[in-house]
Amino acid sequence: MILALLAVGAIGGLLAGLFGVGGGIIMVPLLLWWARMDQRQAAATSLVAIVPTAIAGSIFYGIGGQVDWVAAMFVGAGTIVGAPIGAWLLRSLPLAWLRWLFIVGLLAAAVYLILVTPERGGSLELQPLVMLGLVGLGLVMGLAAGMFGIGGGIIAVPVFIALFDMGDLLAKGTSLLAMIPAAVSGTVPNLRARLVRLRDGLVVGVAAVAASGAGVSLAFLISPSLSSILFGMLLVAVVAQLSVRAVRLQAREKREREG
Repeated sequence: MILALLAVGAIGGLLAGLFGVGGGIIMVPLLLWWARMDQRQAAATSLVAIVPTAIAGSIFYGIGGQVDWVAAMFVGAGTIVGAPIGAWLLRSLPLAWLRWLFIVGLLAAAVYLILVTPERGGSLELQPLVMLGLVGLGLVMGLAAGMFGIGGGIIAVPVFIALFDMGDLLAKGTSLLAMIPAAVSGTVPNLRARLVRLRDGLVVGVAAVAASGAGVSLAFLISPSLSSILFGMLLVAVVAQLSVRAVRLQAREKREREG
């Protein structure tokens, strides 16, 4: 189990650094498959691992001058409100809903990433309407963090690029910094609800931190179009696997109810 958790963390950390996400987008499915967790446990445990992963990744991007600290502050304020609400929904909604909401969200992100080519360069001009939009983005990120165990970067990075005209590297670095309060505020209620396998989450987090630096280095080396296409293809593969698993689980649950 330790080797499986380390592998989950290493893969999640590499992708976190490369794509500016918390790593939960791949860690949750891997925890479902390799660690035999259910959706709630996987989401809650992944969120624990995202905290050190996001801290390390944002430091690496910050060293390269690719973090908008003020924008991250506004987004982070929204996540603090959204994450506890998402954690409550995680405990309250039926597991089947959580599975399919997660799958639909991944598919939408994959389509965007494959079809839209981001640019390198660009910055954000803070105005009242922009600041309000950043807080709103943080609210959505927090909901996603609490419900699905992801940092919200899969939402933030495309939105930063498409709506706020950020360059791809700046979007990734800012996303990682902004998701730290979401991961923390979502983890606290999960711990109280005893959904978190804390030791497993810390093992995954340590491995993710170790791998995140390599991911950030790759992000600076490859073109934004290649990065976007690779991430989109990865998400399509994850969606396919999760859809098959969700259909099988629903069929099994139906048989158990009828039996």
